[in-house]
Amino acid sequence: MLFPTTVAGSLPKPAWLAETDKLWPAWRLKGADLDTAKLDATLLAVKMQEDAGIDIVTDGEQARQHFVHGFLEQVEGIDFEHKVEMGIRDNRYKAMVPVVTSTLKLKGRVHAKEAQHARKHTKHKLKITMPGPMTIADTIADRFYGDKIKMAMAAADLLNQEARALEKDGVDAIQFDEPAFNVFLGEVATWGIEALNRAIDGLTCATAVHICYGYGIKANVDWKNSLGQEWRQYENIFPAIAKSNIKQVSIECINSKVPMKLMELLEGKDMLVGAIDVANDAIETPEQIADVIGQAMKFVPKERILPCTNCGMAPMRRDIAEAKLVALGKGAALARQRYA
Repeated sequence: MLFPTTVAGSLPKPAWLAETDKLWPAWRLKGADLDTAKLDATLLAVKMQEDAGIDIVTDGEQARQHFVHGFLEQVEGIDFEHKVEMGIRDNRYKAMVPVVTSTLKLKGRVHAKEAQHARKHTKHKLKITMPGPMTIADTIADRFYGDKIKMAMAAADLLNQEARALEKDGVDAIQFDEPAFNVFLGEVATWGIEALNRAIDGLTCATAVHICYGYGIKANVDWKNSLGQEWRQYENIFPAIAKSNIKQVSIECINSKVPMKLMELLEGKDMLVGAIDVANDAIETPEQIADVIGQAMKFVPKERILPCTNCGMAPMRRDIAEAKLVALGKGAALARQRYA
């Protein structure tokens, strides 16, 4: 199929599961009730994507409070009881983060329940997202390793362990979210790509990396407003990503100041082209989305384009997110007619 659609990962949680319109929502339930509700919400997320015409669906990250900490909660050696405030993304904003106190080890499976549940109930291709090792290292306080790179490589090994298990669960694509790639530009080539390759080692399913300018929250919007008329950060890191073993790269395109021409630096990679803006509530038209796809075709072969959302949709209103997904499905259908 030409222009198969997907999403960057997260979707809004229903009000009965967690607080709404928040990036770090508190759960409404506890214990076994919460476990069941997470799986129920996962099915709702899958169904919403299917109905909207999304071809490669995700679990919507319904079982995680946050895209990074949802993984870390299943890791030994991390103290969540005594969080500390720390500047993350090069001090763009502060967050309460858990502390690494000993060797990192998985407690067991991380995303097995939601992945297996989604796999059982959809015939669509299924994607599961996880935080990348550099982003993990930027979102925890180290009180053990004393070396950010060593800690990131340890995280990469755990990610690879879970990724291999997810592939056995029948997951078709595994994506690593690396917003930190767009912050620590000089470190991507020196060790970030090595850590990413370590995370995908041995996988035969589709693999992706999502790099972006962040969720549509105020701290990120303010930062983006300071970057000028052209955002050329990717120019520094795309050559290194092009040499990586990753198969797909996800970037924002609609309402973005990233020059699409930079995608030429990723020759040979499939491009998840962000055609849905997650930083505002305006519903895109199918024509707008088809236009974005057409613009991307100037720099990427059409067979390598997967229309996508700019970033995760977790903090958005559910009705707006759903309408945007419907627009994405219709826009890709229009693009197939227009550019076939």
